[in-house]
Amino acid sequence: MKKIIFSCVVGFLSFYAEAQVGIGTTKPKSTLDVNGKTTLRRELRVGGTSTQVGNAGLNGQVLVSQGEGKPPVWKSLNVPFMEEGQYKLINSYLSSDQVGITTLSGGVQGDGVSSNNVGDDINDASKGKWAKIDGLKNVFTIKNGKNRLTYQFQTGVEMKAPVSTTSDNVRFACAVFRNDKLVAVRPDRIASTNSSGKAGIQDYIFTLNYTELNVPVGVQKLEIACRKINTSNVNSQFAIGRDVQSSNGASNAFTLESNMKIDVIEYVTYKSN
Repeated sequence: MKKIIFSCVVGFLSFYAEAQVGIGTTKPKSTLDVNGKTTLRRELRVGGTSTQVGNAGLNGQVLVSQGEGKPPVWKSLNVPFMEEGQYKLINSYLSSDQVGITTLSGGVQGDGVSSNNVGDDINDASKGKWAKIDGLKNVFTIKNGKNRLTYQFQTGVEMKAPVSTTSDNVRFACAVFRNDKLVAVRPDRIASTNSSGKAGIQDYIFTLNYTELNVPVGVQKLEIACRKINTSNVNSQFAIGRDVQSSNGASNAFTLESNMKIDVIEYVTYKSN
């Protein structure tokens, strides 16, 4: 019986003596050189040997290069994938301040403004005499008009009554301003206790949490400011974000510091608006 050897030449497949295979190219540059689209119907296995088929990885793992001459490996990444149609955390901005506000202390009357509205200008004295916490200023850019901005502000507040056995109080408010316009505000009150053991000093933790929807695209300047509304005794010492002038070591700027966190959450889309 004759042995018949068929030689079939396919236009897009070439074999070389060096065992290089080209698909879609007549000049392969590696052991397998594919010039065109690839469809993978089953798992992709790496790190195999002549006796082992290789590792297909686990659900959610990604293939990571180890550099030239080394096989890639499957790795688990603690990074959430962004899918269209969901809200995802894009950036977080953290800031702290220990300078605080001392300009509203003894001898300073309150501004007497009892209420505020969204959009009030920080520079409009008829809307209140605001004092900024400069260390909490943040400037960032919004890229997607469909978003959520979450503000978390916390600070220590301290007052000291002129007479330790007399109970005095201060009404105040702190607010978030975006591009000099009021976004969120919360009024509060601190009162000293009729106790000589505390030397007229009272500490308090103030918090303000708020979520703003669909902030316009562009550069945004976020600031925190506070004001004194009124006081039962104009001579009471009062400080926000630090200790009063004569705390005598009962507290300090570190324990009463101000902290601000801004989370920028944007809607994920891969389509042009």
